[in-house]
Amino acid sequence: MDVTDRRELARGALDGHLGGNAASLRATARALAEAESAVAAVLVEGISDQIALETAAVARGRDLAEKRVVIVPIGGAHAVGRFLTRLGPLGAGLRLAGLCDLREEEIFRRGLDLARVGSPRTRTEMEQLGFHVCVGDLEEELIRALGTAGVEALFESTGDLRLFRSFQSQPAWRGREPEAQLWRFLRSSSRRNLRYARLLVEAAVGRDALPRPLDALLTAV
Repeated sequence: MDVTDRRELARGALDGHLGGNAASLRATARALAEAESAVAAVLVEGISDQIALETAAVARGRDLAEKRVVIVPIGGAHAVGRFLTRLGPLGAGLRLAGLCDLREEEIFRRGLDLARVGSPRTRTEMEQLGFHVCVGDLEEELIRALGTAGVEALFESTGDLRLFRSFQSQPAWRGREPEAQLWRFLRSSSRRNLRYARLLVEAAVGRDALPRPLDALLTAV
């Protein structure tokens, strides 16, 4: 599936033509079909990570399809062992890489060991295998990369700043750290989360501030 097809998939999910779980299953099925002719697979937890990584690749002038690299959303970190076994040395024999959140780091590490991809004891050893960790997740990495003012400027350009200000005034979030408010606003809607997975990455690349996990992962593949 090329980038245009992936954007259509994302647009369908955003418009509600696919439920959240249906969108995830469809994205995974398409990626696995592509993996049959791939030489490398990048395992990510969900569709937003897939969109972010593909956006970063395009913005950096990288044609992953030409290099026969497929990005596979696995539907959550707990599935990583199954996908590593299917696509890695015990299965299809593809070269593997991946991206996970900080709280899922140990799950990925155990999966790598069980699938005989490697036995990383530290994050550095995971990175040497091509697996990178977001601290604490991709949205937090992107918020830090752009800064609160940068993210708010992006909201203003898309017409979402007024809605964000309204969110900030809610009793549960009033007075909280701006970074926490931004994170929750982005994550409070799957539609918004998928949309900004692309927009935040494009803005970060434009400022030469792509978060290290994404930058290192693109280098690895």
